[in-house]
Amino acid sequence: MKFRIIILFLGSLGLLMPGAQAQDAGQAELPSAPSASPQQSRPQKAVSPAEQQPAPVPQASVQQTQVPGDPTKPAAVPPAEQNANDARQNQPPKAGTASTSSSPLGPGPSDDDSLTTIRHTVNEVNVVFTVTDKHGHYVRDLKKENFKVVDDSKPPAEIRSFHAEANLPLEVGLLVDASNSVRDRFKFEQEAATEFLNQTIRPKYDQAFVVGFDVTPEVTQDFTDNTERLSIGVRSLRPGGGTAMYDALYFACRDKLMKVQHNGPVRRAIILLSDGDDNQSHVSREEAIEMAQRAEVIVYTISTNLSNAGHHGDKVLERIADATGGRAYVPFQINEVSNAFAAIQEELRSQYAISYKPADFISDGRYRSVEILALGQKGLRVRSRHGYYAPSQ
Repeated sequence: MKFRIIILFLGSLGLLMPGAQAQDAGQAELPSAPSASPQQSRPQKAVSPAEQQPAPVPQASVQQTQVPGDPTKPAAVPPAEQNANDARQNQPPKAGTASTSSSPLGPGPSDDDSLTTIRHTVNEVNVVFTVTDKHGHYVRDLKKENFKVVDDSKPPAEIRSFHAEANLPLEVGLLVDASNSVRDRFKFEQEAATEFLNQTIRPKYDQAFVVGFDVTPEVTQDFTDNTERLSIGVRSLRPGGGTAMYDALYFACRDKLMKVQHNGPVRRAIILLSDGDDNQSHVSREEAIEMAQRAEVIVYTISTNLSNAGHHGDKVLERIADATGGRAYVPFQINEVSNAFAAIQEELRSQYAISYKPADFISDGRYRSVEILALGQKGLRVRSRHGYYAPSQ
């Protein structure tokens, strides 16, 4: 009787072992992740039966998907379904069909559409400008027919759009000279700058950042539409050290304004509050101006020199503003700094924007001059940037 029980027990073990072997084989056949690099097989040393353990399944070999209703619990995709997914991913896209993108903007364009969009963007130039009469008052009711555009000494091939822009979103950089040379009037300048930001930046529409500079630029408040944070960024500035104004302007254009991604037209501007004396910069004045032109930034300068005598720094600030289509303000008294900020705010809401396709355009990286002329009325003055750099191929 005992002998029969032993035989039955051994038989039941024989029935169980194939199932366990099939489970191990099923785990071994799970496909590896597409990004996993193939491993070279190495000879393994003999292991005693007591040391043998089931090999763990690599985590990368199981593709995970989100369980509906519970984003914290991933579920493994069956091997057959995973193989089908890999096969679909490895198939080349069919010609003439748009790629299915998960972007919230909808399906992405096909390759041909992408090339067309790139050519369209490269060949279009956008210029923002202001018009004043002989008394210096802004003229806001002109039409496209009132202007003539000259690009590289030739009329454009096509005017694509023209708008009187009073409400474009703003991207504003406030650059405040925090060197020793402005220490005696620094507090008032902080108060005027804070008032400007409070009146200009509209929540959920505009963006601004604050940079103080002496030997190096320091971002005390990054891009935000929160005027309270911007005010704190201005108040946290402390004067001291030398002056590297060109470096600060170069940094604000290249590392801040040029890197912002946006979905529509915006107006980029920098308000530079300084005495114009630079003694520490690594880049030159013209290099800083060129970077502002490449970033399509209008620079408004406010001099902190309170002397009526022609100061060298005022000439430098005027050169920067004029080359970028901005305006240089030279207050003669400390309380006029706030008036300069108010004038800049008015100008930012009194501009025109025109876009056109240049004639004989070549993507050679060359600087091309731009001139916009007002027609039909005498005494009108147009102020805009003097040119732009064509993109390089």
